[in-house]
Amino acid sequence: MTRGRVRCGRLVIGALLAALFGVLAAAPAQAAGYRYWSFWDRDGAKWAYASQGPSTARPDDGAVQGFRFSVSEDSQDSAKPRGAADFDTICAKTPAKDDRKRIALLIDFGTPGDAPGGESPPKPRTACAQVTDDATSADALAAVARPLRYDSNALLCAIADYPKSGCGEQVAGNGESDGTEKEPSASESGAKKDDSGGPSVGLIAGVAAIALLGGAAFWQARRRRG
Repeated sequence: MTRGRVRCGRLVIGALLAALFGVLAAAPAQAAGYRYWSFWDRDGAKWAYASQGPSTARPDDGAVQGFRFSVSEDSQDSAKPRGAADFDTICAKTPAKDDRKRIALLIDFGTPGDAPGGESPPKPRTACAQVTDDATSADALAAVARPLRYDSNALLCAIADYPKSGCGEQVAGNGESDGTEKEPSASESGAKKDDSGGPSVGLIAGVAAIALLGGAAFWQARRRRG
């Protein structure tokens, strides 16, 4: 009789583990990401995701900054601007002036795969913005790449009228928008974003419940065996 109970307990644990794997397998796949403009600072020979939004950042004379349109989930996997980004080269034909500063900008409109349906990205380009000493990065961008478009949360939606529509929308795995808009991150509007992209609370609760039941069954089986 005892052996039968132990065997029954093992079968229960096996069934619970199978249910656990079933819950994990049924978890919804994460979306491919969001389609938006990211903002970058040039740090030596590398690009660094900006810690401030272009509307609040006030770069010094000689700074190099970049904008890249792409589909990405967050700053950890965001695509960097492509192409040469050297201040002396970009601003070679813009002489220094008193009470003005020069900001070298690289604007990368992304790839055809990043583009919204029906639009083609322009080629990446560089520009030297000469602006007042207290100007922001947004001021520098506006000086060389109008028209710009922002949403009500100060998220940069379009540079030089690209793209013509949409703003930080979530993109499914097939590259099509699902209508969900991106929350601005610290480097886009100055607002911090808390979006871990992890499993849902319901999934975690389900896994925890199954684990708890499995532990109880195992303990009961050992107790009966003893």
